[in-house]
Formats: sequence, C-alpha cells, structure tokens
Amino acid sequence: MRQIVLDTETTGLEPAQGHRIIEIGCVELINRHLTDNRYHQYINPEREIDEGAIEVHGITNAFLADKPVFADIVDDFLEFIRGAELIIHNAPFDVGFINHELKRLDPRASSLEDFCTVLDTLVMARNMHPGQKNSLDALCKRYEIDNSARDLHGALLDAEILSEVYLAMTGGQARLSLDGLSEAGEAGVEVPREVKRDGVPLKVIYASEEELVLHAERLAAIDRSSGGQCVWLKEEG
Repeated sequence: MRQIVLDTETTGLEPAQGHRIIEIGCVELINRHLTDNRYHQYINPEREIDEGAIEVHGITNAFLADKPVFADIVDDFLEFIRGAELIIHNAPFDVGFINHELKRLDPRASSLEDFCTVLDTLVMARNMHPGQKNSLDALCKRYEIDNSARDLHGALLDAEILSEVYLAMTGGQARLSLDGLSEAGEAGVEVPREVKRDGVPLKVIYASEEELVLHAERLAAIDRSSGGQCVWLKEEG
C-alpha cells in the first residue's frame, strides 16, 4: 500500500482571491513504513505573499523569486503522487489549492481526486477525539511526538510530522522490532528470530475457580445482551 503524506504552504488563505501555492512537501509510506522517497518543491507564485502568511511559514517573496512556477513542476508532482492515497491534515485546504492551480493551467484539467484518493487526518482526529483540539501541534502533544523543530510551518517538515501522527493515530507502524528480536531477511524484510530460553521453565498461571465463575457469568451476560451472539461461547461450544 502506497500512501503519500502531503502538505502545502500558500500566499494566503483563499484560492478564490488569487492566492497561490508556494511550497509542496510529500513523504512516502509503503505498507505503513516511512521511506526515503520525498518530494519537495518551492514555487514562485507570481504574486505577493500576504504578511500574515509570511508570519506563519517565514517564506518571503525574495526567496521565491528564482524558483520555478507551478506549470514547470506540475508533471513531476503528479507523477510522484499518482495512484497513492494522500494523507492530509485539513485536506479541503490543500486539495482546494492544488485543484485551483490545475484549473489555472487548463480549465478542463482533472482534479486531484482523479489521480489519488484522499484521507483527511483532521476529520479522523475529530472523530477519535471529539470536543478536543485537533491541530497538528495538539496531536503531537497528545501522541508524544517531537515537533520542537516546528518554529515555523514548512510543507516538508509538517508532512514528516504528520506521517508520525498518522501512524500513531492508527496503531503505530505495522512492523515492530522489539529489542532486536527480529532480523533482516531477503530484500530487507524482517523475519522472526528464535529466542533461546536455555532451559529456563516458563511459569504458567491458571485462573482460579472464582475467576472462572466470573468469566462464565460475563460471557453469559454478553450472550443475553447480544441475543445469543456471544462469539466466545460459540468458540467454546
């Protein structure tokens, strides 16, 4: 499964007011593992950046003066993301700006959603943590992810941070190596490594009679409330 975590920086807040993209940052996840494959590009927006936006990301008009325009980078960008699931925090903002740029080049151009599927981590976070702050900074604090380098917003840095947040929100990385108890096999795939016990007996703790009775009562209660659909009783039967 190929996923691309994406973020943008812009000249302002509304593409309908002529605001443009000035930075795109993407990182790649393959089967929930962060790879070294990145896409990062600064873009000359061919217009002035709002002062309020500069305060957020620190990118100036002078810095972007010699950067390529969107038309020069669009093919490479679309090729990088094509066919992937895009992971974006507050997706309507970034998707809206990218679609605006595509339509500026060609009113008949396909929308971003025609190239990729989109997963909005802000919607996910609001469903998981209703009534709480769900900004990227708030999620970093909640999931204990280091964002100390984020003095200013930056598309690539924010995409990297969001990739960690997304993995934490969805249960961590799919492959874990616990204290070196796995080793690399062919093609870099980790395979289990046998743990030698050296004859040390394993202690087995059995449930007491009281615990068995309580367990049976709990299963019976679940079976009653589910109309006889308690799967554990079915397995035991």
